Amino acid sequence: MRFLLLLLLPLTLMAQNKETPDQLYGALFFDVQQSGLFADSKTFVDALPKRAPADIRRDYEAVRNNPAIRFSLERFVEENFHLPQKPLSDYESTESDVEVHINRLWHVLHRRADTAAVGSSLLPLPHSYVVPGGRFREIYYWDSYFTMLGLRESGEDSVIEHMVRNFAWLIDSYGHIPNGNRSYYLSRSQPPFFSLMVELLAGIRGDRIYTDLLPQLYKEWRYWMDSTADTKHVVRMRDGSLLNRYWDERDIPRQEAWTEDVKTAAHFPEAQRPRVYRELRSAAESGWDFSSRWFSDGKTLETIHTTELGPVDLNCLLVHLEQTIAKAMRLKGLNDSARRFEAHAAARSRAIRTFCWSPQRGWYMDFDTRTKRAGHVPTLAGLFPFFLGIADKGQMRAAKKLLQTQFLKPGGVVTTLRYTGQQWDAPNGWAPLQWVTVAGLERYGEKALARNIAGRWVALNLRVFRQTGKLTEKYDVVHANKPGGGGEYPAQDGFGWTNGVLLALMKKYSLD
Repeated sequence: MRFLLLLLLPLTLMAQNKETPDQLYGALFFDVQQSGLFADSKTFVDALPKRAPADIRRDYEAVRNNPAIRFSLERFVEENFHLPQKPLSDYESTESDVEVHINRLWHVLHRRADTAAVGSSLLPLPHSYVVPGGRFREIYYWDSYFTMLGLRESGEDSVIEHMVRNFAWLIDSYGHIPNGNRSYYLSRSQPPFFSLMVELLAGIRGDRIYTDLLPQLYKEWRYWMDSTADTKHVVRMRDGSLLNRYWDERDIPRQEAWTEDVKTAAHFPEAQRPRVYRELRSAAESGWDFSSRWFSDGKTLETIHTTELGPVDLNCLLVHLEQTIAKAMRLKGLNDSARRFEAHAAARSRAIRTFCWSPQRGWYMDFDTRTKRAGHVPTLAGLFPFFLGIADKGQMRAAKKLLQTQFLKPGGVVTTLRYTGQQWDAPNGWAPLQWVTVAGLERYGEKALARNIAGRWVALNLRVFRQTGKLTEKYDVVHANKPGGGGEYPAQDGFGWTNGVLLALMKKYSLD
């Protein structure tokens, strides 16, 4: 225990605070976001002030309601802010070889170490990194693991290490890895893939990586296991075991999706809106924003109840984190501490098998803490217990049947079986979930089906690339001839995790 306390001490001392755009600009922020001045709510919160935020805020308060001044909000913003440039990742090429295209694209998506800028929402990182692309101008937590899979195939080992070190720095600085390196993302995280990144980097650099990054691995675990009033990520089950849930500390509209969240919450009485905002934010922490997975009726966003669910993928990732901490501790000779974390991982694995497996459906589901049973919406998150080796071997037979008969489509596997217009529902397929599915099947000996799915996904990616010269964020796997749609913003080009998974699958199965 003394060793664990020593790990925590320097991290606590290094914690930093960062004001969000609403805190910096007050009424100006609210007026801009509510005005419809920008089609994308993310534009203003990513803007860079031309002078001190306090001066901008003071001047705005002085002129906004002054009848003697002919005031233009649009002109005020133009005079006081540098707006984000058109994304350089909107990259199209006539190159017929997709591997050459991706290797060129890494340089387009690459960012140097950041320089701090007063009033910017960007959290400056000390090392270089790769962004997803499009409107996503910053590093993103879970995206980065799948991007790294492709960087590894491209021999960009130093970039992988820089990105892992950036995430370690974020943990040291803020106590956790935020959704992305923006101040408005600090109230939440994303699916905890840090331990998988450490594992990937250790495969390149050697086992010293585990011991080097043990303090950050442990701090990451402490963040997810903190059950104080402000960060309620932990749910105690009826048998005393623990599962985790997604939870955002704030209960106001997301700064980067202000207009959309206000519109959703308008369906509710004012007293209920903070709860709705937290549910929306917590779904954003999952990375699946949005999906029928989070809807109590399985259909409509207004029934979102993210915080009442124990997500199967989140808990599987935390098993891996606990196992990785145990491995790092054994490498340091801390055998008693290692045994404690091995016990944590074993207990969580049992809880996942007990509470998330649905024998009736033959599928792993999110656990609904309200109804006290496995949920009713099958999704590809149900493959995470196979991806990370938590499922019983006999469960693969049932899961394979449902996968083949309902999830398998011409372009790969579909995210859910529901058509809601949300981007994490049918007909969309996403690169990270193709990888999780394929790797899970491989791990449980279903190599032929794994290769079949990989081949369908690669063929779809290449088909759209040859039509458009681009790789995109998501794809329609049902019709298998176009990018995916739905959600709060247009489909984005780039795209980090698509590039990474495509390259990794092409190399693994010799597909082209």
